[in-house]
Amino acid sequence: MALIVHKYGGTSMGSTERIKNVARRVAKWHDAGHQIVVVPSAMSGETNRLLGLAKEINADPDPRELDMLASTGEQASVALLAIALQSIGKEAVSYTGWQVPIITDSAYTKSRIQSIDDVKVKKDLDAGKVVVITGFQGMDAHGNITTLGRGGSDTSAVAVAAALNAAECLIYTDVDGVYTTDPRVVSEARRLKTVTFEEMLEMASLGSKVLQIRSVEFAGNYCMPTRVLSSLTDPLMPLEEEAQSGTLISFEEDTHMEQATITGIAFSRDEAKITVRGVPDKPGIAFQILGPVADANIEVDMIVQNISVDGKTDFTFTVPRADYDKSLKLIDSGVKASLGATSVVGDNKVSKVSVVGVGMRSHVGIASQMFRTLSEDGINIQMISTSEIKISVLIDEKYTELAVRALHKAFGLEKG
Repeated sequence: MALIVHKYGGTSMGSTERIKNVARRVAKWHDAGHQIVVVPSAMSGETNRLLGLAKEINADPDPRELDMLASTGEQASVALLAIALQSIGKEAVSYTGWQVPIITDSAYTKSRIQSIDDVKVKKDLDAGKVVVITGFQGMDAHGNITTLGRGGSDTSAVAVAAALNAAECLIYTDVDGVYTTDPRVVSEARRLKTVTFEEMLEMASLGSKVLQIRSVEFAGNYCMPTRVLSSLTDPLMPLEEEAQSGTLISFEEDTHMEQATITGIAFSRDEAKITVRGVPDKPGIAFQILGPVADANIEVDMIVQNISVDGKTDFTFTVPRADYDKSLKLIDSGVKASLGATSVVGDNKVSKVSVVGVGMRSHVGIASQMFRTLSEDGINIQMISTSEIKISVLIDEKYTELAVRALHKAFGLEKG
């Protein structure tokens, strides 16, 4: 049979009873003859609790120590799950990231995986054991424990699946798949049976919280079939039924793409906008503004430079809302003076709304339909960015849900 990687989120691991259910589900797959590796997250709320304790002591803790602390949540999860599996007669062994080892760079709290040693894990699998590996963490070249950033267990699972050449990576969450948009915002949202890698990558980067973007990147880079499905179903449901449930992230464009112009509407409230006014319009200005931001490990998304007037221009970009104050201070205290800018202004009450679909490649008029829909609801567009398969707009945060509902209806996504 096949080698399968299971990943379970914090909600799935949220209590001892849910951990027992995870063990029952894993045992079912193992009983069917599959080799199983499990990558669980920390128990729901545990990482926040740990980081909260650190900040009660120091408002700006050392990142290395934060990683040391945060990694303990997953260590508890793997041990509890291994114990649960053993209690129902399954040989199981748990490992931390550094025991595998999973090697990362040294960017604490935001590390990236560089390599995974599969020797120890494969030996255990060949011996018939279920292997349980901590998500979210690894070890750098100097032996320091590192973490991959929030949601990093998804990345760990897909990376482990790729390293082991698994047949499939199953991401078990508290939702039953990928939807055309957030069902909490649009009740008519539909679950998608399949979605292409490109679409999922765009949706993850544009605010969909189902999968972390780096996990989708890994899946695409290594052609790892990945399925999103619910852990809240009966753990003993027939294996054949479970194996076809949820949403499969595929790596070939949907053969019905002529009918599926738009796959989904993504949105993110985690946005902030910064404008540097009155900077010289000359080569190198964009680098001088964004270079210090990149050096501070802050991701920049949308970028707009206005037309030059009397040799001066305005330069606007967006950053994650959590990095807004840091970015604003960085630009205002250093870049503004060095460039002779007239002012630096910001807005952290904006959101990004996007339409996504591989069918956009073969259809015209998507942008005009999107802009007309927003206009009819009195929603002003502040910034626009595009790719082959998505169009994103930045709008006032208070109009987010109105925009999502209007676009979902305009593109007929409730119809299937």
